[in-house]
Amino acid sequence: MNILDEIIAHKYKEVEERKALYPVKLLEKSLYFETPCLSLERYLLRTDKSGIIAEIKRKSPSKGDINPYVSVERTSIGYMQAGASALSILTDTNFFGGKNEDLMIARKYNYCPILRKDFTVDEYQIVEAKSIGADAILLIAAALEPTRLKQLAAFARSFGLEVLLEVHSLEELQETLCEDVTVVGVNNRNLQTFQTDVALSFELANHIPAGITKVSESGLKSAQTLVELKAVGYNGFLIGETFMTDGRPERAAAEFIRELRNLQQTSLSKV
Repeated sequence: MNILDEIIAHKYKEVEERKALYPVKLLEKSLYFETPCLSLERYLLRTDKSGIIAEIKRKSPSKGDINPYVSVERTSIGYMQAGASALSILTDTNFFGGKNEDLMIARKYNYCPILRKDFTVDEYQIVEAKSIGADAILLIAAALEPTRLKQLAAFARSFGLEVLLEVHSLEELQETLCEDVTVVGVNNRNLQTFQTDVALSFELANHIPAGITKVSESGLKSAQTLVELKAVGYNGFLIGETFMTDGRPERAAAEFIRELRNLQQTSLSKV
């Protein structure tokens, strides 16, 4: 069993436990449940923003602890002040050290789209995402049968939540892309080996249909790489570890975005 299989097997058990502890009727009483979602896609396309989805990630199966005691309040506010377009909050506890409360804290202090980063396998998790203040959810092609993924995408859209479809190959893209998906993320990290290669984003860029907002995920360590990805049509960039390995992730994000803007200004001046 590879890491992804292990995570998904555990997630199914976890979901059943949470259903018993927090029934849907209880989730529907959340103050966030009737609040309209902010559009992740729209914020990624805003020219006054960086396109960066800045992530709060305490640990990972491949790296172990990254920043286990991070202040969600300080970091999320700092990310947005630095010019991030949106936030990504890991809520998986067992493998990534996150929790629903992390997203709720980020929601309390920030008016921006928030992606709930988790391994969604059941409609219950979508209701849960809405109840804790998320605006978008992640659906991973490698973790779901195509038909099942499309069902979950439609269910999410019925609540106003946007879907970030995560793919790792052309085959996954072709099998899972559907009308309820307007944002596609190419994960440069192989979820079976956890190795990263940004070349994958470049390889798949021309295969993502026009009208779909492209996001590159994982392994993005330099502002220059973002400039090059923008040139082939990417508007979004999900960055976690590059920021989280710093003791002050929001400071690392600010420096990164400052460098990105300088590079963009330099590129414009040459035109």
